Amino acid sequence: MPSPSSVEPRLLRAFVAVAEELHFTRAATRLYIAQQALSRDVRRLERELGTELFLRTTRQVALTPDGERLLPLARRALQAQDDLLAAFGQARPLLVDLNSPGLLTGRRVLERARALAPDCELMARYESGLTGAAAEMIAGRLDASFGRFAGLDPALRAALDHQPVRHEPMAVILPEAHPLAAREVVPLAALAGETVYAGAGNPRTPEWTQLAGLLFEGRGIAIAPPAPLAVGEEEFQRLMAKTGHPVLAVVDFPALPGTVVRPLVDPVPLSPVSLVWRRGLTHPAFDALRRAAALLTAEEKWLRRPAGGWIPVVDEG
Repeated sequence: MPSPSSVEPRLLRAFVAVAEELHFTRAATRLYIAQQALSRDVRRLERELGTELFLRTTRQVALTPDGERLLPLARRALQAQDDLLAAFGQARPLLVDLNSPGLLTGRRVLERARALAPDCELMARYESGLTGAAAEMIAGRLDASFGRFAGLDPALRAALDHQPVRHEPMAVILPEAHPLAAREVVPLAALAGETVYAGAGNPRTPEWTQLAGLLFEGRGIAIAPPAPLAVGEEEFQRLMAKTGHPVLAVVDFPALPGTVVRPLVDPVPLSPVSLVWRRGLTHPAFDALRRAAALLTAEEKWLRRPAGGWIPVVDEG
């Protein structure tokens, strides 16, 4: 029987993916391989180690005691391999979440980082919310993200670190037929009596819904109740047309067909955006990412607050 010293890192990566997902299909999607190939690698690892690592039924996957024992060892072995490759210029890609394809702050930072570190691979991901991205970062499936750090659960913040990047002016997306759509800017007072969609019920974006609640408090603006999560522009447009609710956004958000984006004023609400990463992250491109964020923050004066600018007290620190 082959000894554990001959185990290939690919087999350990397959094992760790299944152990963290407890689902072969999701693990295969995460590794960008066919489920059959993933199952084959796990079975091969079990043969090489001479033990079963998973209990499999038609309804669930669970780790065996030997699987539980292997998981922290496999993680350390894979981290050591990543460190070795990085030392010789063969690092894995740095995975950077940009939240949504339409948001520009993270995209501009990523583009500048690519220019600063042309020999490194920095790849974009789209996790649709910092809370969702935080779980992926802590699990090691994502390296960095952008969003409102103060809005994360304290347990998540304890495992992460951040660098303030921008106070991003906020806006409202309106159907073209909405009475406020004709205005160049929308005073917050004009939204009194409106129901505004701010992601309520989306488990990936509670930090955004919380920000909306702090902004709307005492202003007579209601947050729209949870709605089915719309995936893709077409579904988002369909639900927006169906409900007629304005949508809370940021000024850089691209207008969709049939809608307009209008900056909010009186006061100018600001969404605090940080670069966020898991503590202890090491990667040859990570320094370039942080430097890119710092350069753009300084050049664009992204942290300068306009006259009358508003951010929550909890985000002041």
